[in-house]
Amino acid sequence: MTKILLVEDNEMNRDMLSRRLIKREFEVVMAVDGQMGLNMASSEKPDLILLDMSLPVMDGWDVARNLKADDTLKTIPVIALTAHAMSGDREKALEAGCDEYDTKPVEFKRLLQKIKDMLGED
Repeated sequence: MTKILLVEDNEMNRDMLSRRLIKREFEVVMAVDGQMGLNMASSEKPDLILLDMSLPVMDGWDVARNLKADDTLKTIPVIALTAHAMSGDREKALEAGCDEYDTKPVEFKRLLQKIKDMLGED
């Protein structure tokens, strides 16, 4: 079963996304702040990380940089999730180390396709 680490501080977003992912037979582990997300990436070794960029303790930008600086974690695909849909934000997320970018509110069908693309699934 494919394991996804969902790093999201908003309970409603976490609940909605996790339920929809579990329904599609993903194993979902969750973190509520950036430091917890980084720690769980190390301990859980997920297949993919969904990373909110506006997080308490450590923001998503720093989490992405730390993930990509760690030889044991840098190959895990990271999809940035952000309400910041400003010009240049996608590039900023990719520069920080994210592999893909999606905006909030999440359009689940689009996000699911990005997840499948990142995992090399049909």
